[in-house]
Amino acid sequence: MESRSARLQKIRKLALLLTALSFLILLISAYIRLSGAGLDCSPWPHCYGQLLVGGPYQHSDAARILHRVVASSALLLGFVLVWQCLRPQRIEPAARYATVLLVLMIVLTFVGLWSSDPHRVWTSFFNMLGGAGLVLLSWRTVLAAGIEQAPSSRRRPAALLHAGLGTLALTMALGALIGARYAAIACPFLPGCIDASWPAPAGWSALNPFTRVAVAASMGDDGGVALHLLHRYCAVATLLLLGLGGLRALAQPASRQSAALLMALLLVQVALGVLTVLSGLSLRLAIAHSICAAALLAVGMQVLIRVKTAPA
Repeated sequence: MESRSARLQKIRKLALLLTALSFLILLISAYIRLSGAGLDCSPWPHCYGQLLVGGPYQHSDAARILHRVVASSALLLGFVLVWQCLRPQRIEPAARYATVLLVLMIVLTFVGLWSSDPHRVWTSFFNMLGGAGLVLLSWRTVLAAGIEQAPSSRRRPAALLHAGLGTLALTMALGALIGARYAAIACPFLPGCIDASWPAPAGWSALNPFTRVAVAASMGDDGGVALHLLHRYCAVATLLLLGLGGLRALAQPASRQSAALLMALLLVQVALGVLTVLSGLSLRLAIAHSICAAALLAVGMQVLIRVKTAPA
């Protein structure tokens, strides 16, 4: 009979591999999505949103094939991971997170059946958030396969981190809507959008992902401006909340290393967001911004766990 420690080690290795594959899936998906939308196309920015009018894809067939191979490999590995967590006896909490991860993979596979139509906002929106969810859940399984400690009574840093992760998730959802609605060029300025500092009443309808888009949002479009402004305000809130929570976590030996990484990723993510706008929406910077957001979410969750399980 295989020992529990041996199974945990195997589960951890499988989950680490799945984390790497999840990041690769997110990277390839971001490239396919953003290049297909027309970032770095020519003539810029008139070619942006060319898929909506039947224009050609900017990415190669090789990228799509690679995405399918990596995603299929990750799905098979997900089944193996769940099997390892369940047999011959469930290992919790790793089994719970691995099962949710597998369910998300299966759901994303079915969502892919509707992803060929670029006019559907909800498919692109869910795929973007789902990619970040793969990274988060696979890394959570890695952590769950480690040594779990009893929660401590320290709540103030955890409260800040909870709020910061919540605003980060909201920021990522708004960023996903900007991409899914082809609204990237609606506000190419910093810090505000032309003369607007708050969404106009007509712009709030852009928050609905269950709609179709016919053309890319033009500069100053009410819906696009609303999404950009809300995205930036949530990003500022995330910077403050996660920054304060990270600073407090630095004072605890158990979470110091993870908190230092969180602070570094937070600064890099803010810099990437600013540079993406100032560069005129560089494809490479936009992809890096998406990848860093998922990494920030995963590390933020790790810091939260370390803070909540630190010895009193």
